[in-house]
Amino acid sequence: MLSLFRSSPRPGAGGQSGVLLTLAQCVPFLIALAVLTIELTPAHFIYTGPLLTAVPALAAVTMAPGRTALAVALALAVSVTTATYNQAWGTLQVYTNFLALALVSIAGFITSGAVRAYRRSELDQVRRIAVAAQEVILRPVPERLGPVRAASLCLAAGTGAQVGGDLYEAVQTRYGVRMIVGDVRGKGLNAMRAVAVALGAFRVVAYYEDDLVAVMNHCAAALRREAAVPGAYPEEALMEGFTTALIAQVPNDEPVVQLVNRGHPPPLALHEGRTRALVPASPLPPLGLEDLIAASREKPESYPLVPGDRLLLYTDGVIEARNPDNDFFPLPEVMESIGSSPIPQEFLEQLHEALIRHTGGHLADDVAMIIADRLEEESGTPVI
Repeated sequence: MLSLFRSSPRPGAGGQSGVLLTLAQCVPFLIALAVLTIELTPAHFIYTGPLLTAVPALAAVTMAPGRTALAVALALAVSVTTATYNQAWGTLQVYTNFLALALVSIAGFITSGAVRAYRRSELDQVRRIAVAAQEVILRPVPERLGPVRAASLCLAAGTGAQVGGDLYEAVQTRYGVRMIVGDVRGKGLNAMRAVAVALGAFRVVAYYEDDLVAVMNHCAAALRREAAVPGAYPEEALMEGFTTALIAQVPNDEPVVQLVNRGHPPPLALHEGRTRALVPASPLPPLGLEDLIAASREKPESYPLVPGDRLLLYTDGVIEARNPDNDFFPLPEVMESIGSSPIPQEFLEQLHEALIRHTGGHLADDVAMIIADRLEEESGTPVI
């Protein structure tokens, strides 16, 4: 989403799980501290062997191998320190404690490795299913659509098995080539359901609705109907749900591009080696926030797009990608450096490579892009 509409993470189930996990990871170290305190004070008559044995067991369940090894080392250090302080070397109790600590540590490492391998395998399988479902909904755009030559690209961020909320589509109609790019807030099944609903509405209405604003309104209405279905979404999803969207139309017989932008990053047009952002004169809020706008304000805006120009539609995962120095990805400069000579698919591949170099291969958000080159003359028969 645009940073204007981005909020801090909500204190939901995910946040609560993170807090609980952090607390659980502190428990082994608190136990070691408690044992050390007991053994170095007059309360050392309390038998602390079982308490110290719990340190590696709890660490193996809640921590990665590196931190588990640190907890085991701490437990050994506490055991050596207390045995030395209490002059207990040579007693059966000390050697029994060390043996129990070693056995529990070894068992913890073995169990932790097996559990992590199983979870990784399970996550990989869920991720493959999620990606397959996303690819069914987000199909590649055709290479040639009437007066434009097009290509698309969709990249998933490293977000586990969570599918993203980016959407795109391009279709050839009797009004020209119509394209949509959008970003549903959030991830997971709710976001993918919203993507399917918005794209389904666009793919139907784009062919018969002559008003570009009406096309956008049909997508918004479809999302509202879906959200209104009882039990379709959790309550928190209804409270947060909105979608930034941009619909572009390249007419068959006019050297322009017409845009309806609802809170989405403005597209970039490359003309004679220079890029310009097609910023709307009257910014509008995302879909789902229709109460904030007046119907009379919403109308398509036209910008020049002559043969030879290149148009790039994208989601905010592109411009908000950061490098290790926390610098944003310089999309206009990279677009100018690549130029207009490569065919659209090669252009997106070079843009992808530049994005990966900039981020070091770690995308923080999903990325979707459509590129459209305005050609000299129309090819094909418009769809009726």
